[in-house]
Amino acid sequence: MIDLNMTISYLGQLGKAILILAFAALAGRLLFSLLTKSLGRITQRTSSNLDNTIIAALRLPLMLLILLIALRFALSGLTFLPESWNPHIADVFFALTVVIIYLLAYRLVRNLVNWYVHDIAARTDTPMDDQILPFVRRTMLIILTVTASIILLGRFEIDVSALVTTLGIGSLAIALAAQATLSDTISGFVIMVDRPFRIGDRIELLDLDTWGDVVDIGLRSTHILTRDNRMVVIPNAIIGKSLVVNHSYPDTHYRVQTELGVAYGTDIEKARQVMIEAVRAQDWVMQDERIEALFLTFGDSALIFRVRCWIEHYVETRRIIDKLNTCLFDALAKEGIEIPFPQQVVQIKNRQPH
Repeated sequence: MIDLNMTISYLGQLGKAILILAFAALAGRLLFSLLTKSLGRITQRTSSNLDNTIIAALRLPLMLLILLIALRFALSGLTFLPESWNPHIADVFFALTVVIIYLLAYRLVRNLVNWYVHDIAARTDTPMDDQILPFVRRTMLIILTVTASIILLGRFEIDVSALVTTLGIGSLAIALAAQATLSDTISGFVIMVDRPFRIGDRIELLDLDTWGDVVDIGLRSTHILTRDNRMVVIPNAIIGKSLVVNHSYPDTHYRVQTELGVAYGTDIEKARQVMIEAVRAQDWVMQDERIEALFLTFGDSALIFRVRCWIEHYVETRRIIDKLNTCLFDALAKEGIEIPFPQQVVQIKNRQPH
C-alpha cells in the first residue's frame, strides 16, 4: 500500500529541487545581464572589444556551471535516492565539471585567437600572425581535448598509459613519414620569425639561380614570381639552406655597375673623367651618390675599368644597365677613345732545313 505522507514528502522534495534549478537559472541570467550592462559602460571607454570577446566566451560555460552547482545542491535534498547511487552521481558531476571547464577553455582560446587575428593581426604589415595563429589555435585546442580526455579516463579508472604510448608511437611514425613536410613547416616558422624577406621583396636564391618577387610565404613553401611571369614554388627547407640576397632591403636604392676596356696608351685620367661625366649627365642616376670609374686591371687587349653608380629603384636594373652601357659607348666614341675588341697575334715561323 502506498504511503501517502511519504509520497507527498517526495513530491515536495522534487518541487524544491525544481525551484532551486529555476531560481539558479533566473539568478544566472540576471547576474550576466547586470555584468554585461556594467562592463558595457566600461568597455565603451576603450577602443578594444577584448572585454566583449571574453564575456562572450565565458557566458555559456559559467551559466552551465551555476546550473550544475544548483543541480548538485538540489539532488542533495532528495532523500529517497538510494545511497548506492552516490558514487555514480559523483562521477557524473565530475565528468560534467570537466566538460564545462573544457568548454570554457575551448571558447576562451578560440575567441581570443579570433579577436587577435581580426583586430590586431589585420593591422600589421606582416602575414606572419595570420598564418601562425590559426595553427597555434588548432594545436592548443587539440592539447585541451587530449588533456580533458585523459582526465576523464583516469577518473573512471581506465588505464591511459597504453593510450599515451600508442599516441607517442603513432606521433613518431607520422613524424618520420612526414619528415620533409615537418622540415618545411619548421623552416616556414623560422622565415616568418626571422624575416629575411617579406611579401613584395625581390630576392635572389644564389644556390638555385632563381630570382623574383615574393608573393606568398606559407608554412610549407614560398611562392616567387619571376620577371618572365612564372611562379616558382620553393619548399621552405630549401630556402633555409640557401644563400638569399634581398634586393629590397634595407631600401630600394641599388648600385649598378658595368665593366669595359680602353686601348693601351689611352690617358687613364681623361678616360675616367669622360666616363664619370657621361654617367652624371643622365637623369636616371642619383646625383647625391658617388659615381666611380675604377681602373681594375691590365687586360689582354685593354685597360679594364669598372663604372658604377646608384639608382632609385632596383626594378630598373636591367634597363639601366642598357642605358649605362649606351651612354659610356657614345661618350668614349665622341672623345675618340678606342674600345678595343679582343685580339690575338699569331706568329708563324718557317724554319729552313739545313
